[in-house]
Amino acid sequence: MGKVGGDAMARNVELVRGVHEAIAGRIFGMLGNVAAPVRRSHDEIARAVYSAVAGVHRVVPLAVASGAALAGREPSSGAQLVGGQKVARISDSRVGSFALGVLNGIRGDSLAGEGNELALPMTFRHGEDDLTFTRRQLESAFPRASTKVAVFVHGLCETDRSWFGSRRASQDTATTTAYGQQLHSDLGITPLYLRYNTGLHVSDNGRDLAQMLTRVVDAWPRRVEEIVLVGHSMGGLVLRSACHQASQQDEPWVDLVRHVFCLGTPHLGSHVEQGANVVGWALARLPETRPFAKVLNSRSAGIKDMRFGSLSESDWSGRDPDAFLENRCEEVPFLPGADYYFIGVTVTRDARHPLGVMFGDLLVRFASASGNGRRRVLPFEIEKGRHVGGLHHFHLLTHPAVYEQIRTWLDRETSNEVTDEVWRR
Repeated sequence: MGKVGGDAMARNVELVRGVHEAIAGRIFGMLGNVAAPVRRSHDEIARAVYSAVAGVHRVVPLAVASGAALAGREPSSGAQLVGGQKVARISDSRVGSFALGVLNGIRGDSLAGEGNELALPMTFRHGEDDLTFTRRQLESAFPRASTKVAVFVHGLCETDRSWFGSRRASQDTATTTAYGQQLHSDLGITPLYLRYNTGLHVSDNGRDLAQMLTRVVDAWPRRVEEIVLVGHSMGGLVLRSACHQASQQDEPWVDLVRHVFCLGTPHLGSHVEQGANVVGWALARLPETRPFAKVLNSRSAGIKDMRFGSLSESDWSGRDPDAFLENRCEEVPFLPGADYYFIGVTVTRDARHPLGVMFGDLLVRFASASGNGRRRVLPFEIEKGRHVGGLHHFHLLTHPAVYEQIRTWLDRETSNEVTDEVWRR
């Protein structure tokens, strides 16, 4: 972790160096040959200084991280065994898990490409442990497994822990609800939590999830009769991609999917990522600002997929990922045998309020969460969409009002009538 942090700090030094060189280059270029001797001296000194500063920035975080590791807490029950001794993992603590989620969201594709151990593998989680696809382990983890399974897929820069909120919030049931645990209690549905590298392409994660669900269904302690899919933000895109790819490969679990919930999912893209694309493109126009563009455009493939809601490999393969607002996303159909739902929130009570329209939940606008754009419209049925006002993007993970709506849609003895239909145009 310290090495990655040091590398990040060193890249910031390289950013400053790049800007310095660009500005100096423009000035020396204006002066012409007369300034050539001064330029050579300047460049040699600057190169030595920036190399030394970058080296210091790499070493210091490593030392700090080593000290933090020595002062760490006792390893959890899910700790790795090395030489017969339990060794604590970064993900054992809430802070460490949060840091890994953010790191993978921002640089996950690079970490995976480098074979870095901090790149999170895709795995289903039970408490602090990774689940294997053996019937024995699944029977041990779920002694009262149901024939109905709910799969929870987190969003960008999150982990499976995100579905439980912070420790302080989780103690207040009036403001926080653990959807999986509550569904198990109320409707007898067994929850499964996915953890994955959100810096990878959505289509890559969708492919891997499609394959993993086949293995889970095959090894489940009981015959699976129904699958419920719940995705937050990017998680909704990963689920839609997984369903589509599994359908094309005739994976058997596809026919078991009855409900797909998308919570704050940027089906039509995120205005934040679109803004980052515009800024990166503009910064790349001038040599003085080009180093800033390089840093900004180094964000992960997963983040860039959020620009227009990319679900398929054909959306990005062979294309410039930093092209100016280029949207070539292909439409991916819903599974014919499943009901699809969305819940979107806005920071304003009224979804039509100008600020609510402009900022949405701060990361995703309501039009995108509802799949109701000017040029693209997803086939959500009117009674299967909901707006909740006065909340932000991360409230969708644990908010009681969101859970109650999910439960209402799932509970066959409860009316599916939705009173809030402000999403309709």
